[in-house]
Amino acid sequence: MHTSPHPKPTKLRIAILSALFGASAASGIASAQEAPQDKKMLEVIEVTSRQRVESIQNVPIAITAFGALEIQEMGIERPADFIGLTPNVTLTEAQNAGSSFITIRGLSQVRNGESPVAISVDGVLQVSPNQFNAELVDIAQIEVLKGPQGALYGRNAIGGAINITTKMPDDFTTGFAELDLGNGGLQMLTAGISGPVTENFRYRVSGAVKTFDGLIDNVYLNTPVDFQDESSARGRFVWEINETFSADLRLNYIDTDGGALNYVYQPLFGIDDANDTTVDIEANNLGQNERTISSIALKLDWQVATGTATFTAAQDSIEEYIAGDQLPYSRYNSLTSLFGEYVLDGTQTQYLDTNADSYELRFTSDSDSRLRWIAGVYYLQTDRFISSSTGYDLGLGINRIQRDPGLATASNPLTSFLADDNDNTAQAVFAQINYDLTSTTEVTVSGRYDKDEREQINKAPLSFDTSSGEVRKAEFSKFQPKVSIVYKGIEDISLYGSYAQGFRSGGFNQSGVGEAAESVGLVGVNDLYKAEETENVEIGLKGKLPALNAQFNASVFHNTIDNQHYYLFVGDVGAQVLTNIDEVELSGGEIEYKQQITNALSFYVNAGITDSDIKAYSLEPAAIGNKAPYVADYTFNTGVSYLKPVFDGWSGSFRVDWERRGAQYWEPNNTTQRSALNLVSSRVGLLSDDGKWSVFLWAKNLLDEEYNAEYVLGGFVQPGIPRSYGVEVRWDFE
Repeated sequence: MHTSPHPKPTKLRIAILSALFGASAASGIASAQEAPQDKKMLEVIEVTSRQRVESIQNVPIAITAFGALEIQEMGIERPADFIGLTPNVTLTEAQNAGSSFITIRGLSQVRNGESPVAISVDGVLQVSPNQFNAELVDIAQIEVLKGPQGALYGRNAIGGAINITTKMPDDFTTGFAELDLGNGGLQMLTAGISGPVTENFRYRVSGAVKTFDGLIDNVYLNTPVDFQDESSARGRFVWEINETFSADLRLNYIDTDGGALNYVYQPLFGIDDANDTTVDIEANNLGQNERTISSIALKLDWQVATGTATFTAAQDSIEEYIAGDQLPYSRYNSLTSLFGEYVLDGTQTQYLDTNADSYELRFTSDSDSRLRWIAGVYYLQTDRFISSSTGYDLGLGINRIQRDPGLATASNPLTSFLADDNDNTAQAVFAQINYDLTSTTEVTVSGRYDKDEREQINKAPLSFDTSSGEVRKAEFSKFQPKVSIVYKGIEDISLYGSYAQGFRSGGFNQSGVGEAAESVGLVGVNDLYKAEETENVEIGLKGKLPALNAQFNASVFHNTIDNQHYYLFVGDVGAQVLTNIDEVELSGGEIEYKQQITNALSFYVNAGITDSDIKAYSLEPAAIGNKAPYVADYTFNTGVSYLKPVFDGWSGSFRVDWERRGAQYWEPNNTTQRSALNLVSSRVGLLSDDGKWSVFLWAKNLLDEEYNAEYVLGGFVQPGIPRSYGVEVRWDFE
């Protein structure tokens, strides 16, 4: 066969080249038609990534940030919305509301494990990954930090950190109300009000109520399975007690009721393919999910002679229950004959109850001196109970099993019950020093020592687990250093380099799960999984192009991971376990470019590449040399926004965003690869010039891409979210 030395460009290459060429051409036209001083200038965002306010262009960290106007303009309402706009970061939503799996620069969250990023809301760290996936209401700013951030953010910032800042209370009465209506029966009302109570005491209260019937059908039960009802409320109260002392109280409550465990088992139909979307959901039990989150945080700030002393106390409670069909997720029950054979169909439940108290005392120096510093201590106490059960599916429904397996009845007898109570204590001491060597060069040295003490008590009755009552203890600790340097001696350009180590705690699988896995032929799973550690080297640059009214950032990194966490599902015993991949290397980089082409037209393009390589894996040596699981080869994001007056008092707005997520493997053996995804979203609408009203038509997954959101080794698949669309009406008042 004759092969041309110049192959035809793919659709992706054509799209990328067209987008870049279009931006360059448009910028050239704009430069010829408008004087630069007449242009709307790009905003340089200020961030708090290093616990003090700084220009994003001067911080030696790869950061993707979204301000309040961008959040509203882009229609960011849930974490998946902003993560889909961030290079080298992806999110998988699967199983239940509390399960959302972040992958950042190749470091992945796994089910029942800790997140690879620290999530901070108004300076308070979330204590459980089950808190993350919820509606984002009344948000002022979102910052996504890439690379290990453990020196300031703690043990789970191994891949980065996400700072979410809610809006501060206003000095005068303001408020808003927003109504969303969409396909799948979507109805959502969001509202908030803010203002002063006294001269020194201000409040902000907001909330949302959402009902959604769903878009993914169960063809056997003839009903959608991805339904969700969610209500949330948030309050923030700021009291400036005197000139040197202030208090910031934040309250948050979320209640979710929806579908869960919406999987299909492909081998039942002779299929095992991460790209196959032909198998319909047909379980005879409708999955259900209930989640309640409540949190309260109090932050006290004292202005002292050398800076600010801050004390933060927080209390979090997360309770979640899921139930549904189990392997093989079929329309049959345990007594149903299929082609003359009996299908052993089952049910499963999981109950999680987490309560945590955290405290932090931090001292921050003033920002206007050559030497700046931060030092503090942190303490976290977590009580976490988790139980999992499997049962015979007799077609008579699912018993609600939380702590007591004795509640099972003859209509749904249990085949297994695992439960444990976990008492975890985390302690840390941290410090950071920033020093200006010259007027153009800053050096930062920071470090944090974390110690996690974990105790687990097996709470399963003896009739289900011969290890009942067993007490296990483990301790995980590490010092996490970070050193960085930034040079700002080139006009409109800053260059930086950094070295950092990261740490994610190990932990216990449910007691006896290793033996249970071995009983069905999976040898090498342990009841204890090890802590994950990383070493990361990074260099980057940040710059502005005033002539083009543009900003750009670029970075490259190399990361070595020891004991990377990996999730396995042992369907035969309903066990979810974590194991370790001994060593993985990750190399890659990101580039971000955005430009205000004219007063009406803006454009951005982002790209990220991550090359992963498994160097050692004692559980499966044949996987050495393969790519790491969950890691997309690349991400590509681009979008254009156009805002122009259309008639008296109103402006028209058009926006389109495209995310392309490269191919990825789901398991170390690299036997199943999901092909690249293309997800397009769009918003078209009108905004009143006085800022009081806006009306938008919106769509997500506009092209209705069919894909599997998750694939688990063995052919367990959850379908992705199809096209959704609707109308949004918002009123702001003061």
